[in-house]
Amino acid sequence: MLDFAGKRWWYLSTAIILFVIAAGILAIPPRLRPGIEFTAGSTFTMEFQAVTLPDGTIKQPDVSQEKLLNFMKDLGHEEVRVQGAGSENTYLIRTRELAGAPPIGVAAGPLAPGEIDTIDEALCAKFGVLSADGGCQGLVRKDFSTVSGTVSTEIARNATFAVIAAAIAILIYISIAFRRLPKAYRYGTAAVIAVLHDAFIVLGVFSLLGKWRGTEIDTAFITALLTVIGFSVHDTIVVFDRIREKLVHDAYIPFEEAVNASLTETLSRSLNTSLVVVLTVVAMLLIGGPTIRSFLLVLLIGIVSGTYSSIAIAAQILVAWENNDIGKFWRRITGKSRTEPAPEPA
Repeated sequence: MLDFAGKRWWYLSTAIILFVIAAGILAIPPRLRPGIEFTAGSTFTMEFQAVTLPDGTIKQPDVSQEKLLNFMKDLGHEEVRVQGAGSENTYLIRTRELAGAPPIGVAAGPLAPGEIDTIDEALCAKFGVLSADGGCQGLVRKDFSTVSGTVSTEIARNATFAVIAAAIAILIYISIAFRRLPKAYRYGTAAVIAVLHDAFIVLGVFSLLGKWRGTEIDTAFITALLTVIGFSVHDTIVVFDRIREKLVHDAYIPFEEAVNASLTETLSRSLNTSLVVVLTVVAMLLIGGPTIRSFLLVLLIGIVSGTYSSIAIAAQILVAWENNDIGKFWRRITGKSRTEPAPEPA
């Protein structure tokens, strides 16, 4: 039987260090780069292709992220963001809300000319080739959508409520499920702390990616985050349920021994399950498109963090709480000891 509980402060200290690093990254602006769903604006993807000219020569696209950014600013879009979209010579462009833009999620159909058409014509004149019939060669707009300020505010509010509601539901559910054990609320609290750790690690990584590579968060990010929360809680409940079995079967078993036995019995299951999911996510990251990359990256980070938290955080918080480690640590720092009764006079 492995002694997890005996080394609990090594595990908890690692978690605290990672949490502090993530908090430090989030404290540096920009904290997170919200996608179009959370801020009003328009987004579209442009692909620049090679063109065969009438004389038989092939014109390669002379475009780069910097050139495209500067050209969009010359068109009057100082707020523009340009980032690579995965494929070569393909870029995701985000601007303020463009006039005449179709709302996000609305099926394509006949639309009146708008600002996007003006941008298309300017980009074609700069980086593409105008054909004899007035069409554009060498430039393909792959998608286009826009979100108004009202819709983006509502989406952000609903996403926040969803995460908060999930945490509260977890706390209530686990407290009820383990109500036959003494101080059942500790199990729910420990699970929520572990989940918040996982969520914070994901936020810290995406904050770093946002600063470094301009990675944005969108509704798929929230969906993946809720998925990670569910996965982490599921793994934690498996461990907690085994602890409950030990305590119910033997009411006199030391709590640390029950935790160590439970973690030892569930360790291989947790690692094997997580490894299979990680391999699947990595494979999808390698062969999948850029549209699901953020979703998969959240899953990858969250599953690794969730596996660690269920073993090294949630269960260890229970042991530390049971042994009053925080109280002992505080008394050691302050030099105070428990109040002892005064000796009786002789």
